[in-house]
Amino acid sequence: MLKLLKLEYYKNLNYTPFKVFTIMYFVILIVFLLIGLVDITILGSSLNLKEQGMYNFPEIWNFTTWIVGLIKIFLGFIIVFSICQEFSNRMFKQNLIDGLSREEFIGSKLITIGTFTIISTIIVFVITLFLGLQYSKTTETALIYEEMFFIGSYFLKLFTFFCFLMFLSILLRKSMFVFLAFFVIWVAENIFMAVEKSFSRGLPAEAKVEKLQNTFMFYNIFPLESMSNIIPNPILRLQMAKFFGLKYEFIYPIDSLIACFVWCAIFIIGSYWILKKRDW
Repeated sequence: MLKLLKLEYYKNLNYTPFKVFTIMYFVILIVFLLIGLVDITILGSSLNLKEQGMYNFPEIWNFTTWIVGLIKIFLGFIIVFSICQEFSNRMFKQNLIDGLSREEFIGSKLITIGTFTIISTIIVFVITLFLGLQYSKTTETALIYEEMFFIGSYFLKLFTFFCFLMFLSILLRKSMFVFLAFFVIWVAENIFMAVEKSFSRGLPAEAKVEKLQNTFMFYNIFPLESMSNIIPNPILRLQMAKFFGLKYEFIYPIDSLIACFVWCAIFIIGSYWILKKRDW
């Protein structure tokens, strides 16, 4: 494992986009984690998420993991560029000639993906815990640990997303085609979601919400949607507390959770299968 990690390090050491996007990602990640401490002006209105309770335990775990999840594409750039440049520079073929197996190639990419995911998750965990202890209105032990599972969801979401980009990169080999395919899949998922939700149109609001919550929806197990579902939008908590005086309770989407694990396996196995079958 250490050998493969060193190999990836030396491959990307002099690759400028790799260094630029790595630095950019971790700087933006820290900025996003701290964004709730300042006033945000939206349509002329000032909003301070700290005053709204987003830095309170246990809500802070949902807020930070969701907000930094929005910038995962920056780290995705690193994964895509580092893989695609191996094919464009014929580095992959040379590695095969030098004795690197396809299993080791996939393993090296998974180690890189896992390393970035672990480092990002640790940073989010440490800063979230610090901000919560510093700014939360209550620091009861039970509340601190109540929704810490969102850290695990963040790890799974990030790892699944990077495996998805690895699969597209190995399949298409050109970064431009990878991002185009990503956009097409995102649009297709949203169209399918809109069509499936349209069957609830015309129902009363309460019946519509109940149907969407209790009825199995196929779009929930699509790759991008399943990743999104395991960390819900925390703004919903603010709206429910402000307008309805209700306590928000997160019901874990087991179908989306299982889908993420299945998609991880599909992307990894699919990547290996392409490398084995394609004539390089």
